Amino acid sequence: MKFITILSILFISFLQGSTIVKIATYNVENLFDLKKTGYEYKEYIPYSKSRWNQKNYKIKLNNIAKVIKDINADIIALQEIESLQALKDLRYTLKQKGLYYKYFKIANAKSTTVKVSILSKYPFSSRELRVSTSYRYRNILEAKFNINNTKLYMFINHWKSKSGPESMRIKSAKKLIQRINNIGYDKNIIILGDFNSDYEEYKKFLRKRKLNDTNGITGINHILRTIDNTKDASSLKLAQDQFYNLWYDTKEKERYSYIFRGKKEALDNIIISKSLIKHYKKHSIHSYKKPYLFKKKYIYRWQTLRRKPHTHKGKGYSDHLPVMASFKF
Repeated sequence: MKFITILSILFISFLQGSTIVKIATYNVENLFDLKKTGYEYKEYIPYSKSRWNQKNYKIKLNNIAKVIKDINADIIALQEIESLQALKDLRYTLKQKGLYYKYFKIANAKSTTVKVSILSKYPFSSRELRVSTSYRYRNILEAKFNINNTKLYMFINHWKSKSGPESMRIKSAKKLIQRINNIGYDKNIIILGDFNSDYEEYKKFLRKRKLNDTNGITGINHILRTIDNTKDASSLKLAQDQFYNLWYDTKEKERYSYIFRGKKEALDNIIISKSLIKHYKKHSIHSYKKPYLFKKKYIYRWQTLRRKPHTHKGKGYSDHLPVMASFKF
């Protein structure tokens, strides 16, 4: 009996010594502030005919904050934040709702129209990776954590949309790999965000000839080396310089975060290094699919009138669903 008691104490101590960390990524669809800088999309020029005003801005903040509050991630990567002010306003709105993120950062070294950012309950250091001097490319945000004496490198991405060819997304992927070569593939690395690429982009984009200017090579599959990750995380054997796309660790019908013309797509991805697999909580990857985020069969995106100028209705959330996974440190 005494032996069993000692084992129980040791087991409880082991559990208390570990931390479950929920990490999420969410493209919030154009969270613009109300300060005119000249970089805005036309429908987001403050106090114009588009009705991007205090009322609609507040509704947008509250709606996005509701989603983030319901997720309650420990660390959340965000895409399509216009400015530090917009990020601060979102953070304040979340605090009013009872969710406080002490640490935050936005990749604002370059004046792109929208940027990537992070909200976190854990402290981190950060730097920006400049993909190109061109404003057609958004900077990648790197955040470095130390959680329970475990170092974690996080790279937050928002790659070029499919209004541009695959060579533009490859440019972002190559910049990312250049940095990872410097820090080492043996590190705990998580690469996440809106890649504007499916987890099997190398198969799907072949049907879209205008995108294929790279002879079939894709950024997400070939440059990041996630091709043929068809097994679940527990039985996977990776080379040291390969990465694992967590979408393969859930049912195929659940692998989506976006719906385009009725077709489900997984533009938002969470990709991890071989070293991080041992920390990953199996089958925890999923997109957040609460009923309020849908309108009929479509994602309930932020609503604007189709006629020009596009006018804000003050309804909806984002055209993307959040994606999250859990890790044990």
